[in-house]
Amino acid sequence: MLPALKPIMMRDRVSMIFIEYGQIDVTDGAFVVIDKNGVRTHIPVGGVACIMLEPGTRVSHAAAALAARVGTLYQAKLALDDTARLKVVRKMYEFRFGEKSPERRSIEQLRGIEGARVRKMYELLAQRYGLKWERRQYDPNNWDRSDLLNKCVSAANACLYGITEAAVLAAGYAPAIGFIHTGKPLSFVYDIADLFKFNTVVPVAFQIAARKPHHEPERAVRLACRDIFRREKTLGRIIPTIEDILAAGEVQPPLPHEEAVPIAIPNPESIGDVGHRS
Repeated sequence: MLPALKPIMMRDRVSMIFIEYGQIDVTDGAFVVIDKNGVRTHIPVGGVACIMLEPGTRVSHAAAALAARVGTLYQAKLALDDTARLKVVRKMYEFRFGEKSPERRSIEQLRGIEGARVRKMYELLAQRYGLKWERRQYDPNNWDRSDLLNKCVSAANACLYGITEAAVLAAGYAPAIGFIHTGKPLSFVYDIADLFKFNTVVPVAFQIAARKPHHEPERAVRLACRDIFRREKTLGRIIPTIEDILAAGEVQPPLPHEEAVPIAIPNPESIGDVGHRS
């Protein structure tokens, strides 16, 4: 039995590599890819943040075990365990709507309930601001096909997705490993952004659309989102929220690396906003 390995910190790893048309295995304790001709290519698995397996790749049990020993993502463990994933989704529901999710419901059923409630929230906002709302409709390949309100909502969502992805990456989580949303490069970003959407950017989008701006409505939305992010301290709330949400899965997160040190020069306390002198 080999001794436990010391994981390399994420910031010191290669971001990602892609593997296709090969067998991933372990030879002499090392992670290797073997092609159809039997040629072996060593992969420094402990020094890579993410290995993308493309179609045509096979992974042996020994390779999966070695990958786990050098630092399998805590987030992935939660997402791949059906019981833990459901607990995380239920916590997301509770955070978003301020109440416990219905008992004995699957993730698909909770997703349906959530969708119905979200549609109702759009309708209520439309009534509040005197706007006509039919449904969420936009074409990313043809921006001009959307009506003014949908354009404002899309611009607002983009702002929220941007700061959410920044927080997810800064905290060392994987944007693609989602719990409600799946199969997209930013699935987890969408999961977390949805927790804040109707308390921040969506009402802003409706407010701007109600003014019926004729010139650059998207810019007006971006400026308004900037202001509400600062006022609500949204960026500073995202990472603690992620930690609270994932803790619901009741899986022990990995301990900090034993060689990790605290911040050498912490920021002094300030009465001003971030980025401004007090």
